[in-house]
Amino acid sequence: MISKKTAMMVLNAALATGGDYAEIYCEETNGEGILLENGKIESVGKSQSYGCGIRIFQKNRSVYGYTSDLSLKSLTALATSLAGSFEGERLITVTNIKKQKVKEIGKIEDHLLDVPVEEKAALLRECYEETKAVDPRLVRIINGLTSTERTFHLFTAEGETAKYFVNTEERGRIAMQAIAAGADGKIEVSFSAPGKSDGWHYFKDVLNTKEEARKVGEKAIMFLTADECPSGRYTVVIANGWGGVLFHEACGHSLEATATAKHLSVFSDSIGQQIASPLVTAYDDGTMPYEWGSNNIDSEGNKTQKNLLIKDGICKGFMVDKLNGRRLGMPANGTSRRQSYRFAPTSRMSNTYIAPGKDSPEDIIKDTKLGIYVANFGGGSVEPTTGEFNFSASEAYIIRDGKICEPVKGCTLIGSGKEVLMNIDRVGNDLALGQGNCGSVSGSIPVNVGQPTIRIKEITVGGRGGRLE
Repeated sequence: MISKKTAMMVLNAALATGGDYAEIYCEETNGEGILLENGKIESVGKSQSYGCGIRIFQKNRSVYGYTSDLSLKSLTALATSLAGSFEGERLITVTNIKKQKVKEIGKIEDHLLDVPVEEKAALLRECYEETKAVDPRLVRIINGLTSTERTFHLFTAEGETAKYFVNTEERGRIAMQAIAAGADGKIEVSFSAPGKSDGWHYFKDVLNTKEEARKVGEKAIMFLTADECPSGRYTVVIANGWGGVLFHEACGHSLEATATAKHLSVFSDSIGQQIASPLVTAYDDGTMPYEWGSNNIDSEGNKTQKNLLIKDGICKGFMVDKLNGRRLGMPANGTSRRQSYRFAPTSRMSNTYIAPGKDSPEDIIKDTKLGIYVANFGGGSVEPTTGEFNFSASEAYIIRDGKICEPVKGCTLIGSGKEVLMNIDRVGNDLALGQGNCGSVSGSIPVNVGQPTIRIKEITVGGRGGRLE
């Protein structure tokens, strides 16, 4: 994207006023999206973007800017302007750039962007037909497939020899939505969107798209006749996979150095302290091959890692980027991420999950006399400084005498990260992951949330269905 010679000149311009670290992040992203509505192609689009971001540190201060003009003149002007934020004498002169080896954690052979649109549309039509066959009350069915390939070139300088990294990442995601309409005018929506950092074979041969499409339709129909969820303090069992979004939001964000370094997290001073039930061990792992949130390196050139966050309920560490690592006195650990060159990177989650325990999910349900079973979540919000959250369940059921019974709608879980973590009293052996996009100060990024089936012995449940009996 830019030559080493250009990079050296721009880095030196950035370091002219006493900066002790500078980076140039150049990126090109190519994407394709295809959308079908009721089996007919609604849109097909291709996209391309490129640009460059420059960041400079002076101790614990940072400045960032970006441009889509990659000429030497433009980049030098941006670097000089950013360097003007600092006052001081030059500490570093870059005289050499050395390319770094980047090891692939998952090699892709059948690139999604190489697959003809007609072949992708045929797969989406198969999904549509499978959903449509469920029930005539399904009035609108939307299917889509997005494919993205991003390559970035990163130059980082802390001394005379700058480091040069080249990294490519690819992702695909298939989305299925079913909308059901009842005779009484009620509308219910069901949604699923599995994704992977993998090639076409995953969507064509590995993922059971027909089964996923059928389930989407069945759930939309089922909730047309569901009663409202009761409210009160109840035992709640949360399913594996996407159920991990509760941990992601209620705890994960609070363990990012973005928050902990500025004491904006309820867990800022918690390393070495018990913050969860002894049954809880949790990781953020960016090294899992082909997973939605994985990467070879992070946005600062650090190798991704399997980072232990909680062990047996004890807080063991944070997700740490370079700048906040300076503030905390901790090394960066491969968790610095950004949406694109338009954002400065910071510590973010990748594949974050509660580790499996020893209980079978069947035994957890069997041992719950009365409670709520949450199979999936919709939206929610959390305040990292207090850990307080509320989450709406998109799929929930009543547990009676150790059995999952009637579905309920309008279920909301209300509490705090500290409360929910300490109240986990059963952890299953059925770890699974769910794909999503997470928004924060460095933009929206792909992440996996995950957990085995877990049980929370008591938590506040909101709903309009009265008391559970």
